[in-house]
Amino acid sequence: MRTKQEPRVKAGASVEAEKHERFSDLESAVDAAIAACDGDLRATIRVLVIANDFLIEQNTALSTELDYAWRWISPGYTRSTGRRRMKSGDPD
Repeated sequence: MRTKQEPRVKAGASVEAEKHERFSDLESAVDAAIAACDGDLRATIRVLVIANDFLIEQNTALSTELDYAWRWISPGYTRSTGRRRMKSGDPD
């Protein structure tokens, strides 16, 4: 709901500007990662793979903790609609 007049912008122009900004941010992050490894692309990829593995392990550990917590949370404190609670890794 609009409460005051806002200038209308073409949807396509807005989307294109957002895509360009994301691409620019991504390119900056890639350049920073390569620079951090003194320009060595293999070292950059190695570091990114190690970081990704760490994040996957951390996500798995947190999902396990969340599954454990769901067992102890009273259903009265959750916003369920009568559906059976899902495990944290299950899709909606």
